[in-house]
Amino acid sequence: MNSKKTLLILAGGLGSRYKGLKQVDGILDNGSPILEYSIYDALQAGFSKVVIIVNKLIPQSYIERLNSISEKKSFELHWVYQEMNSIPLQGFDYPEREKPWGTAHAVLCAKYAIQEPFVMINADDFYGKEAYLLAADEINHHLISDSQLGMIAYPVNTTLSGHGTVARGICTLDSEHYLIRVEEQTSIQKLNGSIIYMEHNEHIKLNPDTLVSMNFFIFHPHIFCSLEAYFYDFIESDPTPKQEFYIPSAVQRMMDEKKVKVMVKASPSQWMGVTYADDKKAIKDFLTSEIQNNRYPENLWN
Repeated sequence: MNSKKTLLILAGGLGSRYKGLKQVDGILDNGSPILEYSIYDALQAGFSKVVIIVNKLIPQSYIERLNSISEKKSFELHWVYQEMNSIPLQGFDYPEREKPWGTAHAVLCAKYAIQEPFVMINADDFYGKEAYLLAADEINHHLISDSQLGMIAYPVNTTLSGHGTVARGICTLDSEHYLIRVEEQTSIQKLNGSIIYMEHNEHIKLNPDTLVSMNFFIFHPHIFCSLEAYFYDFIESDPTPKQEFYIPSAVQRMMDEKKVKVMVKASPSQWMGVTYADDKKAIKDFLTSEIQNNRYPENLWN
């Protein structure tokens, strides 16, 4: 039984380390940015609707490009703007700030566009075909509900950059592969053949197979109720101008409150991302070889 499935793409970040709007930056000569490979993989896996969270800086030309692709390939496409006051809270004066409120607020902005189970991803991460097939399988078998969510995680050694440290959420699982917690480490890198991060000025070694969260979640629309309540709490806590309301901490709170369990599946795909501008060559080479191996057409939408 194929259930309706939506892909939610978070493309509202400002790409500070990469300098620019990497979300709509074409990788190869076909002009497709990473998020179009994600849409292509999701459609192949049986998803029929795409919701993209953007900010006002997104070029109108890119919106028009994707609108015409959605007409040509007949999938539903919705654009949602993440703005400071997207979710109006009664009697609340929003403080001035330059950055948006973070990933959990971005997901909350999609509340009125999504009524079915959905996969949430980052626009600038390449997750691989198999991740979408695994997620589709979970949704089709009704394993995603108001009390059970899902996550596709990646072995840490498949998620590193050759150009600097990366931040990754290290997953701790129970014996049945349910998530216990995700711990953000911001300084993970390969050093002298080992994968390490710094804690209290010490090098901590990581097993290469340690699963990390790359923000690929499988959600039930019921999550919007919790996100709204948690966002209210976040605002009430008087956050600093740089503090953000993140999806992993919202999911952690839902688990701590025994509202949900999160089933974690390991992805067999290679993850690729653009943390630094220099990462672009690696993903270009990777996608070129994927096309040569007939895993993608040279032009995605012809």
